[in-house]
Amino acid sequence: MTETDFDALPESWTVWSDEDDGRAVLAYRPDVFDATEFPPPCLPTLYVTHGKRTRRPGTNPTDRTIEDDWFVTFYLEPEVSLDEQFRFANRSEAIDRAINLARRFDDGEIDYRGLYQVPRERYFEKLDELTGRDDDS
Repeated sequence: MTETDFDALPESWTVWSDEDDGRAVLAYRPDVFDATEFPPPCLPTLYVTHGKRTRRPGTNPTDRTIEDDWFVTFYLEPEVSLDEQFRFANRSEAIDRAINLARRFDDGEIDYRGLYQVPRERYFEKLDELTGRDDDS
């Protein structure tokens, strides 16, 4: 793993961790979503994992590709995530997708409001401000 893996990551995103096994966690504006004004779970986070992040013991052992593949998961908080499935054959493709999602989020192209059943208006207002979205987006 090299620093160049994340060279194209927008400045608003931070590499929170980049593990020896290839797993990575990217955090959006930890300077803003710092637990002072917003609860810690509200930190938008991208996970790059080898094997499905949500897999549990006892899952189907014949589906080895799930364990071998790389996944990208985008969380706005633990129970709120982008519903799209991002599965890749290698880490490089997963990193590219994570950077693409980070850029799209940063540019206001991801409808985070639509992911919530119970809106957090103050949180949305801050995300709107940071991503350049207006209230009509």
